[in-house]
Amino acid sequence: MPESKYISWFHDIGLVDRPKVGGKGGSLGELHRAGINVPPGFVVRTEAFEGFIDALERCSPVRACVDGLAADELDGMGAVSRELRARIENSPLAADLQQEIRDAYGRLGEPLPAVAVRSSATTEDSAEASFAGLQDTYLWVTQANSLIDKIRSCWASLYSLESLSYRRRHGIAESTVAMAVVVQIMVDARAAGVMFTRSPISGDRSVISIEGAWGLGSALVSGEVTPDHWVVAKITGEISVREISDKAIRHARSPAGGVEELAVEESMRREPCLSDGELQSLRAIGRQVERHYGRPQDIEWAIDRHTQEILLLQSRPETVWSNRDNQAAATRATDPLLHVMNIFGGRR
Repeated sequence: MPESKYISWFHDIGLVDRPKVGGKGGSLGELHRAGINVPPGFVVRTEAFEGFIDALERCSPVRACVDGLAADELDGMGAVSRELRARIENSPLAADLQQEIRDAYGRLGEPLPAVAVRSSATTEDSAEASFAGLQDTYLWVTQANSLIDKIRSCWASLYSLESLSYRRRHGIAESTVAMAVVVQIMVDARAAGVMFTRSPISGDRSVISIEGAWGLGSALVSGEVTPDHWVVAKITGEISVREISDKAIRHARSPAGGVEELAVEESMRREPCLSDGELQSLRAIGRQVERHYGRPQDIEWAIDRHTQEILLLQSRPETVWSNRDNQAAATRATDPLLHVMNIFGGRR
């Protein structure tokens, strides 16, 4: 097939392509090419976003409106956010872009499958800065027209108050910010959750911390359910922590589209959402992903309720303990000289 102007498939991209496919898109492509099981999909590259914003700017500024905001100017930031989001939501996509999106969606399967539409900013999910969670994700999107609308809504979410505030606080120039959008087949999840390849509590690199709940991972991410929690030794597989919570609700596909909250059957509420065999499979996958990237990872996973396959939805660098490690290394580099100066100072 001829090369697409706006679309890239996971098998063609990796982390080096992050300027064009964003952090999430680059990560999914990297995982796919490393042999990790991810739901099939494609990325609407940043060229589409940039062309869309350039068209808006021919009428009135977009990027300059944001660059002119002070970091503490929350009222003004809120007004700019509302204005820019409304402009984006109410402006049509170019006809050639719409056609490419429809064609790519059709290649995902017949009949057209339900898809997740996920923001993938160029500055998210890096080791230095993370926009994770600041932009929008839409689940169980089932129509081509709705897919196009949700892609535009993802772009608009780059101008949410939270996202604008983050960029202004960190001094990120708008000229360096762009949005790609990931479109991938939905996982009808029996269970879903997160996995850290070092302890998020202690920083211990010899263990993997796993959290999970019934249904889609959105219930866990939103804080609506307390997840089950395990700590597994990375090498031996010994399970040192096993905390099973009362999981009263789960998120599932709504017949009307999108996601709905359902009650968990009484007999399942206090049952672990993962078997020991699945924990060991997740441990092996976590080790594989960490080896590929060469550093601890924060991983999103789901288990398909029909096939029982484990699929990864995202992997990003673990930043909290890694940043502490880097700060400690910098401190150690300066400590010897300070120590010598203090000794000589004490001898005066």
